[in-house]
Amino acid sequence: MIKHRYLPLTEQDRAEMLRTIGVASVDELFADIPENLRFRGELNVSPAMSEPALLRHMRALAGKNADFDRYACFLGAGIYDHHVPVVVNHVISRSEFYTAYTPYQPEISQGELQAIFEFQSFICELTGMAVANASMYDGATALAEAGALAAGATKRGRIVVSRGVHPEARAIVRTMAVGRGIEVVEAGLADGVTSLKELATLITPDTAAVLVQSPNFLGCIEDIAAMEPLIHGAGGLLVVSCNPLALGLLEAPGRLGADIVVGDAQPFGIAASLGGPTCGYFAVAEPWMRRMPGRIVGQTVDRDGKRGFVLTLQAREQHIRREKATSNICSNQALLALCASVYLSIMGKEGIREVARLNVQKAHYAAKRLARIPGVTLTNAAPFFNEFVVKLPGEPDISEINRRLLGYGVIGGYDLGADYPEMKGHLLVAVTEQRSREEIDHFAERLEELL
Repeated sequence: MIKHRYLPLTEQDRAEMLRTIGVASVDELFADIPENLRFRGELNVSPAMSEPALLRHMRALAGKNADFDRYACFLGAGIYDHHVPVVVNHVISRSEFYTAYTPYQPEISQGELQAIFEFQSFICELTGMAVANASMYDGATALAEAGALAAGATKRGRIVVSRGVHPEARAIVRTMAVGRGIEVVEAGLADGVTSLKELATLITPDTAAVLVQSPNFLGCIEDIAAMEPLIHGAGGLLVVSCNPLALGLLEAPGRLGADIVVGDAQPFGIAASLGGPTCGYFAVAEPWMRRMPGRIVGQTVDRDGKRGFVLTLQAREQHIRREKATSNICSNQALLALCASVYLSIMGKEGIREVARLNVQKAHYAAKRLARIPGVTLTNAAPFFNEFVVKLPGEPDISEINRRLLGYGVIGGYDLGADYPEMKGHLLVAVTEQRSREEIDHFAERLEELL
């Protein structure tokens, strides 16, 4: 009899396997490991539970999470509380999408391939670029891959990264650079945005690319058009990481001179899910199309002239190029790219503009409301999208403030002192279309009490 439905292995199965490999017991499998190295005690884990007891225990643990259904969230810093239309989960839960992995056989994968093709088309339209791939793991790894592409394309060994780029993304860029022998230098900030004066001094004849994020980690909108002649004048590439929702209002980076545009599609119908997974996008100008990592879905016609979709330009390591591959990214986030495709298709151009406009309006209302608290100041004069920085008075313990805000049903902002020592006492606040005037006022009132 099988005692546990999740462990379909009987004693007879076990005995047959041992007999097949020629040993009498499981202990014989470890005969080569010295006795003094074997663990003979009890593992420090909780006792076994019945299935009903385990489910109750897991629900109790899950109930400790401060989820968006019960708390008003003002925490962003890369993952945002945006509305996910119910149709998104309905579509992606269909088995033909939910269980699909890689559409290597186009003749039986037309639906999946078309969905990815639509995602690529949406990304190209938003970013103003010529070609987009079928998604990346997330926005941070997409940025690192963009740096690698620039270094390979220009055959240069230096990358300049703005300190306005997400700290975790900068760390991943540095990790990528170590293995490729690329030097990474950082350009400082001035009033919340990249210092153009410092950037100009850091660009050398060996600079492969400038990597910048807009809106940046502090929420400020960078002057992409002013950066373009600086790096292009030196023969390098301009890489821009964007919150794609902001492109509903802002000019497309491709029209401002960007060579590569990357980012995270999480704002487009992808739930925060406690921090991931998300979906990175990656778009390039046509000259860099064949150097782009990952896969691309192309449109074609069959022998009867009917429209069809196939994987194309597959310059990946498990295919013909091997050691000449442009990247070690060999997969994508097809299911989450589908979330973005469904979201964009049902929202349309006007819907995306309206959501972006709500983010701007509500964030600016919140900024003005928080600035009315005695001692609280807005630190940056630069335009911002849906995040902004406030300086709290004195020497506040932001972690304690955020802990106490939870008691009021509020998830507070991000402590910038954790990543920018010069910003101790500064709070990064995110406000999306989800936040109501009442929630913003409640946050401000409770914060004022705690200060």
